[in-house]
Amino acid sequence: MQKWLAIVGIGEDGLPGLSSVARSLIDCAEVLVGGDRHLAMIPTDDRPRLVWKSPIGDSIAQLRNQGQLVCVLASGDPMWYGIGVTLTRQIPLAEITIIPAPSTFSLACSRLGWSLSEVETLSLCGRPPALLQAYIYAGAKLLILSEGKHTPAIVAEILTQRGFGNSQMTVMERLAGIHERHLTDIAANWTQTDIADLNAIAVECVADGITLPRIPGLSDSAYYHDGQLTKREVRAVTLSALAPAPGELLWDVGAGCGSISIEWMRSHPRCRAIAIEKSRTHYIADNATALGTPQLQIVSGTAPAALKDLPQPDAIFIGGGATAEGMFDTCWTALRSGGRLVVNVVTIEGEQKLYTWHQRVGGTLTRIAIQRALAVGSFLGWKAMAPITQWTVVKPKNLLNSGSLLKPNLSVEEKL
Repeated sequence: MQKWLAIVGIGEDGLPGLSSVARSLIDCAEVLVGGDRHLAMIPTDDRPRLVWKSPIGDSIAQLRNQGQLVCVLASGDPMWYGIGVTLTRQIPLAEITIIPAPSTFSLACSRLGWSLSEVETLSLCGRPPALLQAYIYAGAKLLILSEGKHTPAIVAEILTQRGFGNSQMTVMERLAGIHERHLTDIAANWTQTDIADLNAIAVECVADGITLPRIPGLSDSAYYHDGQLTKREVRAVTLSALAPAPGELLWDVGAGCGSISIEWMRSHPRCRAIAIEKSRTHYIADNATALGTPQLQIVSGTAPAALKDLPQPDAIFIGGGATAEGMFDTCWTALRSGGRLVVNVVTIEGEQKLYTWHQRVGGTLTRIAIQRALAVGSFLGWKAMAPITQWTVVKPKNLLNSGSLLKPNLSVEEKL
């Protein structure tokens, strides 16, 4: 199959910085595609030039209909937060040639003397700035692709509000170009406004306060809530049972303030979650922003009706609504084979439901009892939290999808 599409990374140094292979792909192309800045680097000729438009899907469709050799110009490495990732998801790789240039991250590390393997990298181009919250920790070295000249001030504000105001920020403009410039100051003192739109930010994180851990079980005080919160100890046990893996999707049913889905997403940048909640969605939105998971999808409604047409989950947590009619059948049918279902209840009626479900498909029933030492007059005494009954089950890979078709009172081995 002919490779009709070339994706060529180009830096601020323009054509002189390209290899002979990259130059030949540009020279042989019948159509050039890119942003205004990239296309301006190529001498004017009679070839058609397409500028990316929004939505980008329309531009990609136009690109595919050309029937000619096409060259897409991209910034730096097209496969690192670049257009190459988008194009390879829609066009077979057998039809594409990709020639990268040094990425912004590589150039930044060469200026700072940082090891690229030891830094955290993220892009805020077209993404919520609150994503940064999940990357901040004491001693971290961050490299951030800016959306524009205002991004450094936003980053400085987030760092300062999190108690990282003494972190050193270096803004690098137009890396590898003749107008390259660096600006440095600590986040709390950041006042620079005369900044080029094309910039990257390096941050050396210095903590003035408490660093939020990345393992499950954030302090209860990390959340905005009205009391409907899965407590820290129970949350850690629950996330362990849910066992998040990169790229997996969680349904958090009866999400409360969203703590389970938020910590699921915090476990890895590619973890996804949908929080289904009927009355506390404002708490979920606030917590997701504050804790670095602004891409958490929130569905306002009552399960199981609100679960209709949602994408298939790899794991489901039911923290509220376990006694609702049809809840188990709906969740069990939707769950992918090999997926995990975890349910927490505190009432006798909820326990009765779990026992019935356990009889149908097996799994593990666990009682979680937590006591905390609290003041009793001038002394300390143990105060018990409401015990939690937890049911955990893995959906067998060769089991029929419909939970209603399962025969009761069979062991897991018999069902398999």
